[in-house]
Amino acid sequence: MIGLLAVSLCATFQEHVGYLDNGLVKLGVNLDLGGAITYISKSGSDANVVNSADWGRQIQMSHYSGPIPFAPNGQAPRKDWAGLGWNPIQCGDCFGNRSKLVTYRNDGKSIYVKCIPMQWPLNSVPGECTFECWLKLEGKAVLVRSRMVNARTDHTQYEGRGQELPAVYTNGPWYRLMTYSGDKPFTHDLLSQKPPVFMWTGWQSTENWAALVDDRDYGLGIWNPGVYSFIGGFAGKPGAGGPKDGPTGYIAPVANEIIDHNIDYTYRYVLVLGQLEEIREYVYAHAKRPAPPQYRFRGTREHWIYHNATDEGWPIRRGLEITANGPTARLDGPDGFWLAKDAGRVVIEAAFDSYTTGVDFEWKLADGVKYTSTKTVPLKFIGDSKVRRYTLDLTAHPDYRDAITGISLTVHTRDGQKSRVNLKSLCLQN
Repeated sequence: MIGLLAVSLCATFQEHVGYLDNGLVKLGVNLDLGGAITYISKSGSDANVVNSADWGRQIQMSHYSGPIPFAPNGQAPRKDWAGLGWNPIQCGDCFGNRSKLVTYRNDGKSIYVKCIPMQWPLNSVPGECTFECWLKLEGKAVLVRSRMVNARTDHTQYEGRGQELPAVYTNGPWYRLMTYSGDKPFTHDLLSQKPPVFMWTGWQSTENWAALVDDRDYGLGIWNPGVYSFIGGFAGKPGAGGPKDGPTGYIAPVANEIIDHNIDYTYRYVLVLGQLEEIREYVYAHAKRPAPPQYRFRGTREHWIYHNATDEGWPIRRGLEITANGPTARLDGPDGFWLAKDAGRVVIEAAFDSYTTGVDFEWKLADGVKYTSTKTVPLKFIGDSKVRRYTLDLTAHPDYRDAITGISLTVHTRDGQKSRVNLKSLCLQN
C-alpha cells in the first residue's frame, strides 16, 4: 500500500532501462530504481501498462516488519508513512533517494538484478538487506523469482505481517480489477469485478490470481501460486493516464510472514499480458488444484505466524520450536482453500510441555468470518515434552463443512508461566 502520497520524482532524471522482447511482450527494468519493473507492453507497441508516477509504485519488491514506527538512530519516519514500520522497497524512499543497484545482467533471454533497497518512510536510509530478481519471458508471461537476504542489526523477532508479493501498479486505462473469489475454483465459474476504491479492498482469490484490465478486457494479470489473500483497487479518475500520471490501479498478492533479522526469503510469481480469458487460461494450464494442506515444518515455517509467541528463529531446523508467552497464544496458518469433505481428520505431530494447559484446533469458513469459538475442537495431549502423533476427527462437528479457508492453534498456558511447543507437522486428510 505504498506510493500514493509521495512527490512525483521519476521524471527528474534520465532513466536507464534494460529490456527483454520475445516478439510478444516487451519487458523493462529500471536500472536507476533497483531493477524494478517499469515497462510492460505488447511487442511493437508503446502502450506501457506499468505506472511510475512516484517511486512507491512500479512492479517491485516490498517487505514489512517491526517496529512500528521504525526510527533507527533516532531518525523519525515521515509522519504519513510512520504506520508502515520497517519497510524496505526496491525503488527508493519517499524523499526521493534511489536504491543502489549492485548487479545487472541481461543475456537477451533473461535479466538478473540485485540491489540494496531503501526504507520507504525514511530519508536516505538503506535497508540492511539485499533484493534480487530473476526475470524471463515465456510467451505472453513474465516469470519472476524474487529473493530478500536480510542482515538486520536488530535481532528482535517481530510479529508476522502481510508482505506484498509483489506490489503491482498499472496506468489509468487498466482500472477494472477482475478476479475469482468463489467456492468453485478452476471450473470457469463467473469472475467478479472488485470496486475501484482507495484505500484498497481485500479479498480471497481462490484461483490465486487477479488482473487489471481495460474496457476491452485487455490488461495485466498477476498469479502467485499458493497465495490466496489479495488486496487492490484504483486511485484517481479511471480510464486514462500514462506512466507519469496520477491515476493508478493496484494489486498485491499478500502472505503473512515473520521476517527474521537473518532470513533468506524467496517467492515466485507470474505476470501475464493479454485478454482476461488468456490470463485465466494461463493459470489453469499451470496451477495445481486446491488440496488439503500438508504442513511439514522442515526448514520453513510454511507461512505460519504467531500472536503472543515466538520461535527459535531462522533457519528453521527442528520444526517450529515455539515459546507461548501466556496465558493465551495463537499459531495461525496461512489462508487457503479446501473442501471439508476431502479432509475430515487433522494429524498433528507435536510436543507440549507441562506448562501447557490446553490446545484448541480452530478453522474458518469461506464466509468472511474469522476464527470463532464455534469452530473449535480441543486437542487431548500429554504434556511431557515428548513428540507424539495426535489425530482429531472433525467430521462430526456441524461447523466443519463446505469450504475451509484457514486453520489455527490456540495454546493456553498456566498463569504466569511460558509454555513450550514443538510443532513438527500438521496435515489435513481423509
